[in-house]
Amino acid sequence: MKKGIRKLFAAILVGAMALGLAACGGGNPVSTAPAADSGAATADASGLKICIITSSGVDDGSFNENCYDGIKAFIANHSDCTVTDVKESDLTKLISTVESLVGDYDVFVLPGFNFAGCGEIAQANPDKKFLVVDSTITDSEGNQMTLDNVYTMTFQEEQGGFLAGVAAALTSQTGKVAVVNGIAFPSNVNYQFGFMSGVNYSNAKFGTNVECVEIAAYAGQATVEVQGMGTNVGGNYVGDFADEATGKTVAEALISQGCDVIFPAAGSSGNGCFTAIKETKGVYGIGCDVDQYDDGVNGSSNIILTSVLKGMDVYIEEQLGKIYDGTFEGKDDTLGATGYVNAEGRQQLSEDAIAKLDEVYEAMKAGDIVPASNWNGYLPTDFPGLN
Repeated sequence: MKKGIRKLFAAILVGAMALGLAACGGGNPVSTAPAADSGAATADASGLKICIITSSGVDDGSFNENCYDGIKAFIANHSDCTVTDVKESDLTKLISTVESLVGDYDVFVLPGFNFAGCGEIAQANPDKKFLVVDSTITDSEGNQMTLDNVYTMTFQEEQGGFLAGVAAALTSQTGKVAVVNGIAFPSNVNYQFGFMSGVNYSNAKFGTNVECVEIAAYAGQATVEVQGMGTNVGGNYVGDFADEATGKTVAEALISQGCDVIFPAAGSSGNGCFTAIKETKGVYGIGCDVDQYDDGVNGSSNIILTSVLKGMDVYIEEQLGKIYDGTFEGKDDTLGATGYVNAEGRQQLSEDAIAKLDEVYEAMKAGDIVPASNWNGYLPTDFPGLN
């Protein structure tokens, strides 16, 4: 993270960090220790063998990469530990991949809602540790589980989405903006609803007149019922987190309808959105999960307006440290979004937009603004703080 990044729940992160990858199916160890012939990383007897499994690789420039960065930061201070990254693009095989590898590693880092069903594997292997990002865990029948060897972290992505929506509304010249998502998992619906809430808030409080464009052909079908909407949550969904071609197609369709600010919360699919934006003059993108300003370079210019952040790397590094020193405790944590990038040279917001974003940031911290989310029963048209 870069200096100048605004952070929600800063107390959680103070001391962990200052303000602010290419995947291989057979495993890609990062360590000073050699890799075993099987592709599994090896470590000294005192070290941890860590495995991160993703569907779109650890070089997506966003969600997975930020999780991977947390592991690398831990290993930088623990040279006896290793990490192997495993890419399994078939979402239906992610749980079976965990099961097939469970005997080879000490710790599994599992980013994404598709790992929710790993509960029985973790229960059957109490000597292994599991860090699950963006989901709690269940058994094979969907029953909720909490285990001593599993730490789950879910986030209030609606807070980051809200900041992105306010930034988009305050910047748009055409009066049309959009959010693009991967799959309508709870975390992605949070981003979508938060973004829409932010645009609506800006219209109501800051005098903007901006529309969130939704293309019916890309409406999201949520995995669970969302109060007031059933399973069809609208929005613009690629249907995958690793489909850059379709991400580009969705962004092109939105640009053709006049959108001049687009917020992709779609993993690697979001990189396709950025490509479409780079091919069009006068359109901004907003980075997701991490500072994506470097990804926005487009010749002598940059397409990134700002980025909203989750800071997963900090929590992952912290939990690995607790596993290493024996203080780990399995539990389910719900964490706040960590804010947005306002550092000079890393964003293109106006001074007025930054002042207003700081204002709503403080209001969210105080609980005066509660953006709509997948789980809290509010919709983007009706949430505390809007009226």
